[in-house]
Amino acid sequence: MSENLASFLYLISGVLFIMALRGLSHPTTSRQGNVYGMIGMTIAVLTTLALAIPSPSGFALILAGLAIGGGAGAVIARRIPMTSMPQLVAAFHSLVGLAAVLVAAAAVYAPESFGIGIVGDIHTQAIIEMS
Repeated sequence: MSENLASFLYLISGVLFIMALRGLSHPTTSRQGNVYGMIGMTIAVLTTLALAIPSPSGFALILAGLAIGGGAGAVIARRIPMTSMPQLVAAFHSLVGLAAVLVAAAAVYAPESFGIGIVGDIHTQAIIEMS
């Protein structure tokens, strides 16, 4: 898959995620918002998997990440009752924050993999973004 096609598909996913958030803001449009979110996530996951297929280790890492993240999400969702929805959302947001920190750490330790420079010479814009 070309980088342009992958970028386009990620852009579509991002737009669908924004539409999902907008749809989830009102009870009458929440079902449509959920559909947008599911379609956006499906496109994003399939695009990521298509980019990882040439590398068996990359594919294995993605599957491991899905298993770990899915397992943690399932445990959190079962421990927190539906009546405690704000706590559930906060718990999931903490996992998103942890994921962002881990991706930034990976970018610092292997900047060549992210196309942001080399060890010891990372592009300034990437340093600002990671900070």
